[in-house]
Amino acid sequence: MVEGLLINIAVIIGVILVSMTLHEVMHGFVAYWLGDDTAKLQGRLTLNPIKHIDPFLTIILPIMLFFIPGAPIFGGAKPVPFNPARVRHDEWGAALVAIAGPLTNLVIAFVVFGVATLLGHDFAGALFSGSVNSVVELIVTYGVIVNLGFFVFNMIPLPPLDGSRVLYAFAPDLVRRAMELMEQYGLIVVFAIVFFASSIIGTFMIRAINWILQVFGAIFIT
Repeated sequence: MVEGLLINIAVIIGVILVSMTLHEVMHGFVAYWLGDDTAKLQGRLTLNPIKHIDPFLTIILPIMLFFIPGAPIFGGAKPVPFNPARVRHDEWGAALVAIAGPLTNLVIAFVVFGVATLLGHDFAGALFSGSVNSVVELIVTYGVIVNLGFFVFNMIPLPPLDGSRVLYAFAPDLVRRAMELMEQYGLIVVFAIVFFASSIIGTFMIRAINWILQVFGAIFIT
């Protein structure tokens, strides 16, 4: 039992390291493509996960969530810095930088789900039944679930989450000022979301993840 628990935790951490690294690198790459080299100058355009690890968001938080029955598993990383003033297309450019990370996680989940299904693995059945019998199935399962967790959580339109940048592009000035004030507190806002609104956020994320899985299933399973 202890061995199985350790394997689960190791797979989760491994999937999160890969997922959050690609997430953050895509933020930096899109910012660079749009004219801002801040991430490059600070050494964040790299696939080395050590450059992106945040001790709480990358390690502690997902392990805590693992031990909460029914909780969605997700994590985070040190945000890749970028200067919105140097990005082309103003707020729309900043929104594109922000959405690049979550969309990367959605694509990873889609590809892992699709490849596993097309190769004949009854991934969907194992996923929905909760029956995972091998390390490969574990990697595939967490590869989808963790990346969908990244996508859904980061698209919540509250600063400093990525979804807030998309909302910012549409929002009136009064809402923008309020969002800028919230963003100053960064990680504190994330802690508050996780700990004080965990049941609401958890319910929302589980429903959103299940809906996306049903869409994936409709696409790949005939």
